[in-house]
Amino acid sequence: MTPKPILRRCVVCRQLLDRRQFWRVIRDHKDGILLDSGMGRSAYLCPTEDCFEEARKRKRLQKALRCQVPDAVLEALKQRLSSTKAESAEAN
Repeated sequence: MTPKPILRRCVVCRQLLDRRQFWRVIRDHKDGILLDSGMGRSAYLCPTEDCFEEARKRKRLQKALRCQVPDAVLEALKQRLSSTKAESAEAN
């Protein structure tokens, strides 16, 4: 019997998908803002350029996490986006 997928919603496009298909941004009470691991308040973001740009412009991550998201975290997400685009270009 296959386990039921754990569904989450993108903070930008509101698309409901399995949580493994999203980037997870976490507000940890000790370490601040983390990516993909840790416990605390989480926001999920589609790994697409449109969702990233919309989240950056309209501060969707800040609103979902109820705190300021450092520029370093946004840069790390941008790096992931560019590496994902490079991998998909190589695959084609």
